[in-house]
Amino acid sequence: MTELMTEMSKSGKRKVKIGTLLVQVRSLSVFIIFALLFFVFFILSPGHRFVSKDNLDVFLALGAEFNIVALAVGMLMISGEFDLSVGSVLVFCSFVFLKLFEVGLPVLVAAILTVVVGGIIGYIHGSITVKAKIPSFITTLGGMMFWRGVTLFWSGGLQKPLETESFPAFTAALTGKIWNFLPVQFVWFIGIMLILMFIVQYHKFGNWIYTTGDNPLAARAMGINTDRVKIICFIVVSFICSFVAVMQIARIGVFTSRAGDGWELKAIAASVVGGTALSGGIGTIFGVFWGALVISIIENGLVVLRIPYAWTYTVFGVVIISSVLIGMYIEKRQMMLGAERT
Repeated sequence: MTELMTEMSKSGKRKVKIGTLLVQVRSLSVFIIFALLFFVFFILSPGHRFVSKDNLDVFLALGAEFNIVALAVGMLMISGEFDLSVGSVLVFCSFVFLKLFEVGLPVLVAAILTVVVGGIIGYIHGSITVKAKIPSFITTLGGMMFWRGVTLFWSGGLQKPLETESFPAFTAALTGKIWNFLPVQFVWFIGIMLILMFIVQYHKFGNWIYTTGDNPLAARAMGINTDRVKIICFIVVSFICSFVAVMQIARIGVFTSRAGDGWELKAIAASVVGGTALSGGIGTIFGVFWGALVISIIENGLVVLRIPYAWTYTVFGVVIISSVLIGMYIEKRQMMLGAERT
């Protein structure tokens, strides 16, 4: 029995290393795709408006808010689970922050309580998934409908203003600019990417995430509490969603019940484009970083070119299907390399 567990452990680690190597190559290809898209939009945009200061501000600031969420979703997918509720959690936490501020709490306290609420929601989703053995697709699909529905009922579906002028320092820390050029949101995006990349790629918890997503049986044989790993990943996703909710409402100064609409599938698309396997166990945060930028640049570039927004979904569909096909090829190569080394 001990020999079997040891062999399973070695096999799991070997597959993770091979998969990670292949996905690192994939990450480079995603960067090349991003560079090509940037060049195409630069050439085709009237008057090179794509690289204008105003558009770069929009791309770096607004895109970063979605991209931060995509990073967390990518980490969860590596563990073998999905979260379809990120947009609904975001809009719910936006309203929670608004109500907490309206009752007179200091803005920082309201923000802290909001991210705590987000973490609790993630714990609920994770616990239901792993304890009741319900697929996360179903759990978070229900969460997507529930939290959006509660928000619509609670807010009446109306827009509600937030007096951001009363806390300028807080707003500047989340949505200001550095050197009067670089949006702070993009700095947050880079910072969170580095933190998650360190945890997933270089910390032992990251090894647990990979092993849990790749082979739960081997993970449990190694003494890894796979349920705890997945719950923590769910908590991180909702925690980050609530943080972005505060960031977004601080930027626009208005609560809207349409916030985060459609982010669920776009976040999964960003992860897949970045090389994350739908089956779990394969992917890198650096790959998701570039995958998220690809999704953002497509959306931004088509707007600049004044192409009807409906075409955005068409392009996303082509990108997702192509990425899945590439991912299937990578997984096949992983299995072949794994077989050759055994």
